[in-house]
Amino acid sequence: MAVTTKSLVDKALAERPTRRQTVAFAVHLFTASGAVCGLLALIAAVEGNWALMFAWLGAALFVDGIDGSMARKARVGEVLPRWSGETLDLVVDYLTYVLVPAFAVAMGGLMPAWMAVPASAAILLTSALYFADTEMKTDDLYFQGFPAVWNLVVFYFFLIPMNSWVIALIIAGLSVATFLPIKFVHPFRVVRLRFVTIALLALWAVLGVTAVVEGLKPPVWVTVGLGLCAVYFLLFGLIPFRRKAST
Repeated sequence: MAVTTKSLVDKALAERPTRRQTVAFAVHLFTASGAVCGLLALIAAVEGNWALMFAWLGAALFVDGIDGSMARKARVGEVLPRWSGETLDLVVDYLTYVLVPAFAVAMGGLMPAWMAVPASAAILLTSALYFADTEMKTDDLYFQGFPAVWNLVVFYFFLIPMNSWVIALIIAGLSVATFLPIKFVHPFRVVRLRFVTIALLALWAVLGVTAVVEGLKPPVWVTVGLGLCAVYFLLFGLIPFRRKAST
């Protein structure tokens, strides 16, 4: 039987993406744009423009901070099951959270080459294993083990003058902490003190932007503020918390 023009038109219309699919794919594209930020950060790092590198990493961090909410609102997993938003997120995060910061450690003059290369290798290896860990999050939505946010750690290396051995020890300690059963707060998902956590995250963002605009040489009060915020996020999951018994 010959295929009629009407049947071809009906088939073409049926295969056209729906509005929901278009929106969902746009969310995927937005997530993937973090990889472009990562490329631009890497180019800046090759040029030795560390402030610009962190500006692009900050842009990638912003994308990563809001794309999850967008994906949940658009029901991306339900509408476009072919593309895994979780896998896409991990690919982009490895580039921006790990690879670019590791390159900065290797080439940023933070320590001698014989120390910098092994330190960078430790960052890459431990982070790859962490990203492959299917139990990286606890039931109460904390990260289990250091969550490979090396973009933030390396930011402090460039912000605060440190001895090479101190930097090496911090990298070694956090690399080991990747595999330890200790908790690190997820700023948006952990319910405990969520308002305080988000408020401090917003403060950190403002101070971080100020530091980048000042070429990583901000006023002392900015550095102190960033340091205090870091202490909060570092220790939050280590402080025991007991829920009140329901009556």
